[in-house]
Amino acid sequence: MAVRRVILATAEYDPLKSKAVRLCREICDAYNLELQVLDEDWDFLIKYGERDEIGGIDLPQIFIEYEDGKIEHVMTRFPLNKKGKIDYIKAKDILEEKIREGKT
Repeated sequence: MAVRRVILATAEYDPLKSKAVRLCREICDAYNLELQVLDEDWDFLIKYGERDEIGGIDLPQIFIEYEDGKIEHVMTRFPLNKKGKIDYIKAKDILEEKIREGKT
């Protein structure tokens, strides 16, 4: 099923927002996809998002929407490397892999 867009759920106060927007824009440009950025859309996150072990919602969260309207969660926050730092390359790989799966 073809991917229609990448959806980024974040908030103005999210310290990872700029990195998440950059990642999603880079991927959307490479795959000619639309990017939708949701700011504090708690209804969307409650319906489609991932919750932590106590029921809270972490930001940012990235999703893909398919042509048929189905929405799939891709990742919450960024993966970390062995030194505990954000692994931008791994995050990019995760999102690209999910998009490639949708293009088959």
